[in-house]
Amino acid sequence: MVEKIFKAYDVRATYPNPLNEEAAWKVGHATGQYLKRNRQNVAPAARVKMENTVCVGRDMRPHSPDLAKALCDGLRSTGHSVIDVGMVDTSFLYFAINHLDCVGGVMVTASHNPANYNGFKISGPKAKPIGSASGLDDIRRIATTLRVGNTGLNGDYMEMDLWKAYRLHVLSFLNLGRKMRVVVDASNGMAGKMVPEVFGGVENLEIIPLLFEITGSFVHEPNPLVDSNLDMLKAKMKEERPDLGVCFDGDADRCFFVDEAGRTIGCDMVTALLARDFLQMPENKGATIVYDLRSSHVVADEIKAAGGVPKRERVGHAFIKKTLADTKAVFGGELSGHFYFRDNFFADSGAIAFARLLSVLSHQVGEMSTLIAPLKRYSQSGELNFQIEDKDGKIREIADAFKKGKIDYLDGITIDLGDWWFNVRKSNTEPMLRLNLEARTPEMLDEKLRELKKYLGEPAHGH
Repeated sequence: MVEKIFKAYDVRATYPNPLNEEAAWKVGHATGQYLKRNRQNVAPAARVKMENTVCVGRDMRPHSPDLAKALCDGLRSTGHSVIDVGMVDTSFLYFAINHLDCVGGVMVTASHNPANYNGFKISGPKAKPIGSASGLDDIRRIATTLRVGNTGLNGDYMEMDLWKAYRLHVLSFLNLGRKMRVVVDASNGMAGKMVPEVFGGVENLEIIPLLFEITGSFVHEPNPLVDSNLDMLKAKMKEERPDLGVCFDGDADRCFFVDEAGRTIGCDMVTALLARDFLQMPENKGATIVYDLRSSHVVADEIKAAGGVPKRERVGHAFIKKTLADTKAVFGGELSGHFYFRDNFFADSGAIAFARLLSVLSHQVGEMSTLIAPLKRYSQSGELNFQIEDKDGKIREIADAFKKGKIDYLDGITIDLGDWWFNVRKSNTEPMLRLNLEARTPEMLDEKLRELKKYLGEPAHGH
């Protein structure tokens, strides 16, 4: 039963079936065992300060406290001590693991999923993500063999409030040049706690709250990637006329921005803007910036123009984070609304992305739309999904049809034909291919999309 709850990057399922307290104990115990085994022969220099302590946080879902307790019991049954940091956003947990120098951490959350879901995001030392290729498969194997019971071991348990330290850390990225008014949609999620704790009482910052109530249910689904989930934010902005709007997802590690005219800003545009901002700081001269390969070519253009090194990477938290650390990149951005920072332990943070974009905007004379306008040099299709049974066969067919272009297989297939380019990649879980296409002009975009539909058919609805 327990293997059903394991996904490629985390553990996630509906509560209470198949994910319940028994499964949570097993995940905790298996994580504890995995961390012990994995750290057995670590050189003294590579050890962390708290080699035997795991940090645990949880989101606002009604079943999160019980699941977190069972998870903690499972961890402690391997002899690990647990530091419980309470109800926090996911980026807070990454901070806590690094701040305390623990051997790892587990966040109890189902991120942007509906209220009947829950799950675990598992991290190792320095908050490195543990996904299927980096330990999650081992944890799953251990978990499937377990029976809940007394192991004779019982690690310590303590609760710790780190909000003051977290606030200081996040606000070190904020530098306002003038008074800013922002509508923040917390999606009834963790931003409803994080935003007042971190940004409350900041001089020159007026926050107009939307859906800050933590009720365990959601007025709109807590996924800002779906444009209709930004409707309430846009309506509130019409009334309030703020400088900027932001919507956080359920566990507040991702955010989407809306300009003063109520238009959603593509996360690749935010990446381009923040890349330029980081690269103009003298200490970041010539630094690397990582971005997901679906991003507009404008991102690479802007990075090069600012003297930085653009680094394309596969889609996904685990890949981007690893490349960031490997290249010591100052910053990274993904189309899904994840933004990563060198000075945040190479981890992603919705709070820091919000602080940086506010800072950049506050030092400009014009409005947000004026700042974004010059970046809209190309026309983009957005991500379109196509139902395809034989995904590999279709990718080979496309490679053959467009073999004149420059082809690479970093993630699915990317073909660059000069004035236009596209990427087609496989869904991990469904018989779907996902297309992103960009061209010099809207007319060319339409023409090339028609051309590609000859191979892919019509896009699936609801995407």
